[in-house]
Amino acid sequence: MNEHLEENFVELADENGEITKCEVYDVVDYEGKTYAMLLPVENADEEDPELIVLEYVEEGEDAYFINIEDEDEFNRVCEYIETLADDVE
Repeated sequence: MNEHLEENFVELADENGEITKCEVYDVVDYEGKTYAMLLPVENADEEDPELIVLEYVEEGEDAYFINIEDEDEFNRVCEYIETLADDVE
């Protein structure tokens, strides 16, 4: 896994400045980009928790997450992630 994500937890700030602590569930490469699946810590105990899927980008020493604005891209990434989950089961 990427050295920036080795801690397994990250904090995301929304547009209102509210912080959500998330566990890095998995990181996948798809169509030349890297995507991170994040599990909000507050939802971790739910039977079917909702994952947050964001693009993960590194530039030199910096690393950050980007919202996937393109709905088609988001849907393709989610479908790919679902095929990976199906392969595991």
